[in-house]
Amino acid sequence: MNIIIIAVGRIRSGPEKTLIENYSRRIKWPIEFREVEEKKKLKGLELKKRQGDLLLNQCPPKSKILLLDQCGKNLPSMELANIFKNWQSNRVKQVCILIGGSDGVDQDLRKKADLLLSFGQLTWPHMLARVMLTEQIYRSQQIINGHPYHRE
Repeated sequence: MNIIIIAVGRIRSGPEKTLIENYSRRIKWPIEFREVEEKKKLKGLELKKRQGDLLLNQCPPKSKILLLDQCGKNLPSMELANIFKNWQSNRVKQVCILIGGSDGVDQDLRKKADLLLSFGQLTWPHMLARVMLTEQIYRSQQIINGHPYHRE
């Protein structure tokens, strides 16, 4: 199962990037990071729609789509690991994990997602959300493999 994390905006050098690289090296599934950015000065719904299109255009056909969204499910790590395990068992080839822009995501993008995932009701900076996401992918893999990294 290949994982593609697609995010609006660029990550710059710093502690967040270092943490993402650290967890990425530990993940055994092939993982790829893609970044999209809208250069036009759009606002509101028009910007959300355009960013959603940019994110979806980076997803290979037939990919499972997991969208980070404040309206999503707040899952425990074990449940997220079970979702990944089920996708792996069902021979899902690609999982695209989408992170929208700072203004949120378009409703059409939510409808196209196979899973809406939330990291709680708090607002997180995009760079920290990427770190937390990468760590949760690593944690899920360790749970699936029976490694003691995760403790209940």
